[in-house]
Amino acid sequence: MLNKLKIEGTIKVESGLHIGGSTEFAAIGAIDSPVIKDSLTNLPIIPGSSLKGKMRTLLAKAYNDAPLVSGTSANNDDYRIKRLFGATTQNADGQLIIGRLIFRDSILSNREELAQLGAKSYTETKFENTIDRFTAVATPRQIERVIRGSKFDFELIYDVEKESEVEEDIQLVKTGLELLENDYLGGSGSRGYGKVKFENLSIKPVLGNYDVKGLDAILEG
Repeated sequence: MLNKLKIEGTIKVESGLHIGGSTEFAAIGAIDSPVIKDSLTNLPIIPGSSLKGKMRTLLAKAYNDAPLVSGTSANNDDYRIKRLFGATTQNADGQLIIGRLIFRDSILSNREELAQLGAKSYTETKFENTIDRFTAVATPRQIERVIRGSKFDFELIYDVEKESEVEEDIQLVKTGLELLENDYLGGSGSRGYGKVKFENLSIKPVLGNYDVKGLDAILEG
């Protein structure tokens, strides 16, 4: 029987967050590097691909036998990572390894709260300079960031394939979220951008009747 579990919660932005959007058109004086936004509401979003890529990279650094270097294939990741995120190699049964996790885009969820706190916009513009260390010539740029205090709905779908591996898989997800909290999401993390926190995590069945007893304790621990 097919079983799917939903892990959901909130991503709280604790320092300005920049995940880049389109710069196909830029008027004079416009922001050089805008954030990605929903095309219908023009509100910032956190793409599921950004979460997936960052979590996988951090887990690979933590669990892979060999250090990550340029050109390292994701097919060489620890098998526990591959079964969650997928790979283009085959498993012991000769089948492609299809990831068990589906990452949803995260939508801004606390517009009213931000307005009550006095926010005039959901993003801010940060002015920065890059300086040539040899000529000392400064190149100014404007970077758009999601403001501190923003909250986004967070959702993962997990496919139950082997019941004996579910607890280990959910623990790996929890570890990935913890690694991300202690790293950064998006760009310019070394400059203070992209600190996030995952709050109010929970898990429930959305297809089938899999008993999730004990899995909440893993996410809350």
